Amino acid sequence: MSDYDFDVLVIGAGPGGYVAAIRAAQLGLKTACVESRETLGGTCLNVGCIPSKALLHASELYDEVHSGALAKFGVKIDGSSLDLGAMQAEKDKVVTELTGGIAFLFKKNKVEWLKGLASFTDKDSVSVGDRTVRARNIIIATGSSVTPLPGVTIDQKVVVDSTGALALPKVPKHLVVIGGGVIGLELGSVWRRLGAEVTVVEFLDQLLPGMDGEVRKEAAKIFKKQGFALKLATKVTGVSVKGDKATITVEPAAGGTAETLEADAVLVSIGRRPNTEGLALDKAGLAVNARGQIDIDHDFATGVPGIWAIGDVVPGPMLAHKAEDEGVAVAENIAGLTGIVNHAVIPGVVYTHPEFASVGLTEEDAKAQGEIKVGKFPMMANSRAKANRDTDGFVKVIADAKTDRVLGVHIISSMAGTMIAEAALAMEFGATSEDIAYTCHAHPTHSEALKEAAMAVQGKPIHI
Repeated sequence: MSDYDFDVLVIGAGPGGYVAAIRAAQLGLKTACVESRETLGGTCLNVGCIPSKALLHASELYDEVHSGALAKFGVKIDGSSLDLGAMQAEKDKVVTELTGGIAFLFKKNKVEWLKGLASFTDKDSVSVGDRTVRARNIIIATGSSVTPLPGVTIDQKVVVDSTGALALPKVPKHLVVIGGGVIGLELGSVWRRLGAEVTVVEFLDQLLPGMDGEVRKEAAKIFKKQGFALKLATKVTGVSVKGDKATITVEPAAGGTAETLEADAVLVSIGRRPNTEGLALDKAGLAVNARGQIDIDHDFATGVPGIWAIGDVVPGPMLAHKAEDEGVAVAENIAGLTGIVNHAVIPGVVYTHPEFASVGLTEEDAKAQGEIKVGKFPMMANSRAKANRDTDGFVKVIADAKTDRVLGVHIISSMAGTMIAEAALAMEFGATSEDIAYTCHAHPTHSEALKEAAMAVQGKPIHI
């Protein structure tokens, strides 16, 4: 060990990196983690998953009270008002509690936090500030950052990215969201509920790229009903700022007459790209692929022995929970155990209201692979959703026509993010639709809709 400072050095303390570091330490490996932020947790905990969910929840509570939606339940509230400062403070408190929790776990597990930016000096050496350390194993877990829109300057005042959209000092009268994906719709939902007019501009002809086609069509109906203005199959050709106003120039994606939109705030949300800049990968003998990612094998090893990579810097969906599972698996592989992630069963959730959740293949992809059967059940026919007066959405189960094995599940419901866990667990165990259909589900619960959708695969749902 004298030649090396650490058994494992993790670069990045996001969901993948900090989990990898803790798991490696648990397995008896001397471990350090490099992180340049003042707090641990990466984008997800500091300016992503967690603060956005705090604002989504708070804005839902405000909307329920302020819109009068509770009156039908006999709850009448007069004189409600928004204290945006208090809402933002509560969001910040949640972030502080969770990032502090990771710092505690680092101390508990004896993970050394190297504060600063990391860059390779050799295949087993990394420079962090004025210190250079050597490690037997190095895990690259540097995550991703916002993809810029060419020609558009983000000033974090009028034109913002997802980080800026979490910290707007006031509710904009009109917010234009460039990009109809997960992040744009979630943050757009926050500000719409707090009183903004929201226009979503999406280059493709439907929202939520990559999701099941039927889910995408339903999403457009739901968001229109909620008051979103949708400009689909539309491209942004320019954004100019004058004072505290922005002018957005758009035109049909296929070409045509241009028009302009005036806005108080513009959210640029067209995707994310891997963070590899500044790592000096070439000094370690590494290069990125055409998409800027680091290629790995099934065990998360790169082409250079002793260097591993996980999370948003490698191929696959850019999801915190994927990175976390990869963090556990790579640490176990390094320790000589067998770390496995089933990348065919990684759920994805859009935390709007209702939520959109999916796992496995879309109906389009499943059909391309062979004959399938599809079962669908509307939330309108689910007793708990009906009792809650919260009936938007459906559950769809896709199964192999010959084996009945579940290939994919897609859910639109206020509880979709929680419900999808059952579907993922079923698929991980190789369940058939019949397995789900014959599993007793508590009544009345939203989860009964999944049981009924599974029954519908055989054409035998009870409640429709």
